[in-house]
Amino acid sequence: SISDEGVGMDAETQKHIFDKFYQGDKARFSTGNGLGLALSKRIVDMSEGRIVLRSECNQGSTFQVILPMGNP
Repeated sequence: SISDEGVGMDAETQKHIFDKFYQGDKARFSTGNGLGLALSKRIVDMSEGRIVLRSECNQGSTFQVILPMGNP
């Protein structure tokens, strides 16, 4: 899991957060092209895992990566 105490995300932003090139907060434009979370999700999906997002406006966000247990 990775968490922050930032501005958080509203429900509409959360719907698109894993879309390629999506940048939810247009007012805070910064460098980058919106691929980081899309690529991360693709890698986790290929590993048959999932990413759980918990976020509330003005409360921060938590991303939890859940991967299946491998064969011993």
